[in-house]
Amino acid sequence: MRARSLALSIGLAIFLAQFCAHARPGALPLPNDDATTRLQIELTGGDQNKPVSDASVYVKFVEERKLRKDKHIELNLKTNQEGVARSPELPRGKILLQIVAPGWKTYGEYHDLTEAEQTIRVHLERPKTKWY
Repeated sequence: MRARSLALSIGLAIFLAQFCAHARPGALPLPNDDATTRLQIELTGGDQNKPVSDASVYVKFVEERKLRKDKHIELNLKTNQEGVARSPELPRGKILLQIVAPGWKTYGEYHDLTEAEQTIRVHLERPKTKWY
C-alpha cells in the first residue's frame, strides 16, 4: 500500500515537471490592460456653453464572461463644478451613457469606447415645454 502511494506521488511529480517544462510563459490568460479605458464626460449646457454641475451620469455596460452569463453593470457618477465626471477603468466596447440634470433635457446615447483614455463631450438643452 505504501509503495503504491509512493509510486503514485513520483508519477505525479514527473508529470508536473514535464508539464511545466513544456508550458509557454504567458500561455495563461492574464488581465489585459489594453482592454480597458478611462472615461471622462464633459457636460455643458445652454447658449453660453456653461458647465452643468451636480448632474447624474449613468454609465451602463456589459462585462462579458466565458463560463457564466454576461454581467450587466451600471455606474452612477456626478459632475463636479466644472461639469466633468470621471469613471474608473471600464472595459472597451459599447456603453450606454445617460445624463439627468434638473432643469435640462435628459440625454441618452450609445457610445463606443476604443481608446485608453476617452473624453465624451455632451451639450444639454433646456426643455421646450413644461410637464406640469
